[in-house]
Amino acid sequence: MVYDRVVRPPLVFGLFALASSCAGPPPAGERPLEIVVPQELATLDPRFSTRGHDVKATRLVHAGLVGLDPDTLAPTPLAARSWRFSDERTLEVELRPGVRFHGGRALTSIDVCATLSALADPSLGSPHRAVVRAIGTCEPQGDDRLRLVLASDRATLLTDLEVPILRADQARSAPAPLGGLDGLGPYRIARASPSVVELAPADTGVGPRANHALVIRSIRDENARALRLLAGRTDIAPNALSPTLLPALEGRAGLTTRARSGANVSYLLFQNDRPPFDRVEVRRAIAQAVDRDRIVRTLLSGRAQAASGLLPRGHWAAPASTRALDFDPAAARAVLAGLPEVTLVTSTDRLRITIARALAQMLADAGLRARVVSLDFGVLLARLDSGDFEMATLQMPEVTEPNLLSWFFHPRGVPGEGGEGKNRARYRDPEVGAWLDAAGATRDQGRRQTLYSQIAARMQRDLPVVPLWHEDQVAVVSERAASFSLSAEGRWLSVAKLP
Repeated sequence: MVYDRVVRPPLVFGLFALASSCAGPPPAGERPLEIVVPQELATLDPRFSTRGHDVKATRLVHAGLVGLDPDTLAPTPLAARSWRFSDERTLEVELRPGVRFHGGRALTSIDVCATLSALADPSLGSPHRAVVRAIGTCEPQGDDRLRLVLASDRATLLTDLEVPILRADQARSAPAPLGGLDGLGPYRIARASPSVVELAPADTGVGPRANHALVIRSIRDENARALRLLAGRTDIAPNALSPTLLPALEGRAGLTTRARSGANVSYLLFQNDRPPFDRVEVRRAIAQAVDRDRIVRTLLSGRAQAASGLLPRGHWAAPASTRALDFDPAAARAVLAGLPEVTLVTSTDRLRITIARALAQMLADAGLRARVVSLDFGVLLARLDSGDFEMATLQMPEVTEPNLLSWFFHPRGVPGEGGEGKNRARYRDPEVGAWLDAAGATRDQGRRQTLYSQIAARMQRDLPVVPLWHEDQVAVVSERAASFSLSAEGRWLSVAKLP
């Protein structure tokens, strides 16, 4: 079978011979640190960044009132010095003293309120409007204090305040996809294009000054990314190389691998409005046709955990009793055999194509022919938003707060239907919508756990998507970046702390 033949490390023609023939790396002091990623950045404007790499890049330049603990993902003070709830709907915030934007202007409560107001304004068109919509008023209480009063109950207010703060005079400015907005993060943008972003250490902001300049470079070809590491031109490749290639790199040219469990989920997405995927028995049969454990063990080299639900095991909101359907190709064949050929779309990343082909072979073994089509990532997302697909492989890269499920599965979030969200599955269960609303409104964690357990049980019954696995966060690093570590959601902020 195809997925048995692709478990070997990818054939990288002349990789190590080419690397050994390359000129050695320049002295460490003569170049910035470099992060290499497989996709070009769509925007460096934090008001409009939603893709994983875009968010990670913008958080190096911008900062919010609140940060996320790299291990627990709990909210921690950032631009805010402290906060307290004076009642269920009122949050009093004190700003960190002496904080200045990169341009030199002092951060004040007016900047915070102007940013939150701009993000909430439909005319700006920020996808983060849903995050701040529940904030009724933001009231400055002098330069260094402010009061947030909620218009409706919001359980996730503190993590919502992770959205970056801009200067008041820039909060409503035109989109700036190549940067240009004053930030509070550890770096400022020196020069930018979609494929190369040059960052300089910022002398002001919410944290200590970074020790090194930084380049974020987009290289689509995996061989080229590996070669750049081996030649000493790149220092950090975060989640940018196939797991089966990692053993061949480990120990060469001073390279090491840093890994940890990840707060993400890869899943098989169905267009629930389109036959045959409008039938739950078909979606269930496809889930039974997929051998998750085999793909984790082979194509992912064990650097993932098979998923029993959308939330990673150990997440406080993940129900302990959720269990994935067993691999049962015979039961799947009884439903799938005889159905017309379907199309499975994925990105152009080599590993994603390999996984999609393995999934297609498993479906074929269960009687359903599936044609794999790889698309540029931007084109892929546009197709998914428009509903022009049948099946797709996708990942939620940052499952930090379970309220994220509302963005992807609330009935009001179907793209093109006037709501807010990315419910690309076109899943429209009204009870799930009501439960998501209730879970997002209460700060009672026990009540939230109960609601998310109900949601998980209903989605396990309906299977609008099939959760596949939770991939580890893995970075290949040079000797210069040996102490770099990814956070649980895969962000890169520790690069600013490298000696």
